[in-house]
Amino acid sequence: MAILFDWYENPQPGDKQDGETTLHPRIHFNGSTTTADLRRYIQSACTLTETDVSAVLDAVSHFMGRELNDGRQVHLDGLGYFRPVLGCDGTVTPETKRKSTMVKLKNIDFRPDKRLLSEVGFIKVKPLKQRSVLRKKLTAKDVDKKLVDYFDGHDFMKRSDFQSLCNMTRTTATRYIRQLCDAGKLENEGTMKQPIYVLKKK
Repeated sequence: MAILFDWYENPQPGDKQDGETTLHPRIHFNGSTTTADLRRYIQSACTLTETDVSAVLDAVSHFMGRELNDGRQVHLDGLGYFRPVLGCDGTVTPETKRKSTMVKLKNIDFRPDKRLLSEVGFIKVKPLKQRSVLRKKLTAKDVDKKLVDYFDGHDFMKRSDFQSLCNMTRTTATRYIRQLCDAGKLENEGTMKQPIYVLKKK
């Protein structure tokens, strides 16, 4: 079976909004495999019962949590390396007081072993139906006309409305709306968390 994927736009820095659009592939996951699936597979491949397998998996999770909590990297043969990654709760400068109290666990980083990569092997991929990101990009005039037509029959617009209207991704739509507000074409009559956009009165 092939891995299904979609194309998405890479965010552009603020000073390069008019630069060339670049894309990245993102997997459309084909369901999820659960611990119960793993437990049944292990049980079928050895003499352990499913209860024994559950106990082993619980012990592995507990052991790894303890070791990672102590700042150790954990290596499981055939799987890979797990290590804790730190982050900060807020902005920290050399002058920040009690800096250590702002340190927190950000994530658990994983680096697969070559054996796991070889088990996955060569992948087959298949793109989903062509998305708007691959179609011809709308010009500023195209967007302006769509806005005029939209507000002929509506009093306000949400981000999701603009996203559907212009066939954009959420990130692109949010960025474009910000540009329209800066250009004085739209204004937010809602709140920062729940914006509602209207045509700006001239």
